[in-house]
Amino acid sequence: MRAVAAELLVAVLLAMLATLAGWFAAGERGAVLLLAAATGLVFLRQLWMVVRLIRWAGCPLGTPTPSASGAWGAAFEALHRRARLARVEREQVAEELARFRRAAEALPDGALILDGHRAIEWMNLQAEACFGLKAAADTGSRITHLLREPEFLAYLDSPDHRGAPLDLQTQRNPGRTLQIQAAPFAAGRTLLLVRDVTQLQKLATMRRDFVANVSHELKTPLTVTLGFVETALDALNDAPPPEIAQYLQTAAEQARRMQQLIQDLLTLSALETDSPPPLEDPIAAAGLLDDIRREVEALSAGRHRITLENKGPRELLGSARELRSAFANLAGNAVRYSPQGGEILLSWSAEGEGGARFSVSDKGIGIAREHLPRLTERFYRVDRGRSRDAGGTGLGLAIVKHVLERHQAVLQIDSEPGRGSTFSVVFPAHRVQS
Repeated sequence: MRAVAAELLVAVLLAMLATLAGWFAAGERGAVLLLAAATGLVFLRQLWMVVRLIRWAGCPLGTPTPSASGAWGAAFEALHRRARLARVEREQVAEELARFRRAAEALPDGALILDGHRAIEWMNLQAEACFGLKAAADTGSRITHLLREPEFLAYLDSPDHRGAPLDLQTQRNPGRTLQIQAAPFAAGRTLLLVRDVTQLQKLATMRRDFVANVSHELKTPLTVTLGFVETALDALNDAPPPEIAQYLQTAAEQARRMQQLIQDLLTLSALETDSPPPLEDPIAAAGLLDDIRREVEALSAGRHRITLENKGPRELLGSARELRSAFANLAGNAVRYSPQGGEILLSWSAEGEGGARFSVSDKGIGIAREHLPRLTERFYRVDRGRSRDAGGTGLGLAIVKHVLERHQAVLQIDSEPGRGSTFSVVFPAHRVQS
């Protein structure tokens, strides 16, 4: 640009020198020479405007156009309007692109774009979390170098990605199940949509197990009930009344067991659904504990030594019906799984930072450590045969878990085979009134 300006300046100077030389050589031509000089000045101005235009064209985008008058001013103003419109369009495009990126980041599913060579061009945060990738480090890398599972490679190689999505478990993110759907689009690119379906698969498994367990739990007592009723009917004319009464008594026990199972299922279903939060009624701890002790003594029928220690706060906030059910469930389990003559301790005490603790301790058979994390699962039993003989439905601790969650309380279990168990409920400070 400087070279162009220098050439123009030299040309103007030469024209002016030629005009002056002609002026001195022929005075009679002064008028003509004066006109030539004026023309040279006009030409000089035009050349200078051209130089300014060239300089402006080489400046960064957004640089204001030069100021001038006359035709050049109009030209520069037109260029300024055009540059302003172009800047507005660029800003609109940038805003649309930013809006698209924000929308893509807000998607609940992961989105990842591959180029024609399966290199990663872009991914949102959810895709990073699902695949265990980092956009800053992995953008530009081939997806097949990062995810090497054979089923994933075969899915990408398949001619049609629009069929059923791929369920994949990756080594980069173990323990998760991903559902991947590929969608080819323009210029050989591929859009990968990924969703974490780990929880959905767990829920589906739990649902299948629940249906199977309910069917099994109801089938056994129903079969026994039907068998004894049919036996009593067949022996109605031959067997003595005490024998028929025994058949009917056994059938009634099994019917009550089915009734209890159905009642527990309804209670658990009500707790698991979007039911309203528990009541915030003040509950007298002494009265609640006395009720639990009387229920446990009635269930034990004198077969155990039962002790109650009340050293905790006077009142507890919550639903009396739900908390009584949870406490009675824990205490009833201690009776069922403790040998005759065993000792059962019910304890209510203060907990650190203003909380409270309800504990049930026994000297019964105890529970192995590997079973502890699963005790609150529906129908989970350490010893299925012993649990049925004790009259349990397998839903008690699941109900306890949901009641405590609704009261922001925590269940703690300490047990050792052959030495007994301690089940403790720890309440936060806002649930306790001293």
